[in-house]
Amino acid sequence: MIRQAKAQRMLTHEQIWGALDRLAARAGLSPSGLAKRAGLDPTTFNKSKRVTSDGRERWPSTESIAKALNAAGSSIETFVQLIGDGARDGRSVPLLGFAQAATSGHFDEQGFPSGKGWTEVELPSPDDDHSFALEISGDALAPYRDGDVILVSPGTPIRKGDRVVVKTRAGEMLVKALKRRTAKSLELQSLDGAQDERTLAVADVAWIARIVWASQ
Repeated sequence: MIRQAKAQRMLTHEQIWGALDRLAARAGLSPSGLAKRAGLDPTTFNKSKRVTSDGRERWPSTESIAKALNAAGSSIETFVQLIGDGARDGRSVPLLGFAQAATSGHFDEQGFPSGKGWTEVELPSPDDDHSFALEISGDALAPYRDGDVILVSPGTPIRKGDRVVVKTRAGEMLVKALKRRTAKSLELQSLDGAQDERTLAVADVAWIARIVWASQ
C-alpha cells in the first residue's frame, strides 16, 4: 500500500484519492466506472472505501493505481501531475442548457462556446481551455437525468467506447457512445442500449467532443 513518505512535503491520503478522482474524470468515468474498466471490484475507488469503520485512512494499492492508469490510457507522470492539480481542481467553465445547445449561435465552427446565453459553473476541469458544461433537461438522455451536468472537452482525444456529444450540421444534438470512427462515417451507440445504433456521415457532423465528467 502507498504510505506517507517522511519528507518535508508529505504525500497525503487526500492527494492520492483526489488524483484518482481526477483521473476518472479525465477518462469520462466515475471512480467506480474507472475501477470496473480496470478490472477491479467496482467499489474499489468508492468514497466509502477510503476510510475504515474505525476511522483509519485506507490507501489505494500501487497495483490498483497501475491498473487504473492503464485503463485510462495515462502514464505515471500524468498521475503525479494530477496529484499536484488539487489547487486547480475547480475552475469555472461555461454552462448552457442542453436544449439551448441545439439552437444556433452558441458554438463556433470548431465546437467551442461562443455567443450569448452562457453562464458559469465551477467543475473539475480537464486541461482544456475550451471545455464547457451542458445541463440535461428531461429524461430522454438516459442514463443522464434531469438536472445532471456533463462536462465536455473538445480538446480531449476520443477513443472507441467513449461518451460523446455530437452536433450535426442540421442542428441536432446527440449524446452517444462512439462505436467506430472512419474517415467517412461515425457509428454511434445509445448509452442505455434502448435505442438503435446511429451512423452519420462525417460530412454531416459539425463537431464531436468527449464527455469527461458527469454529476450523476
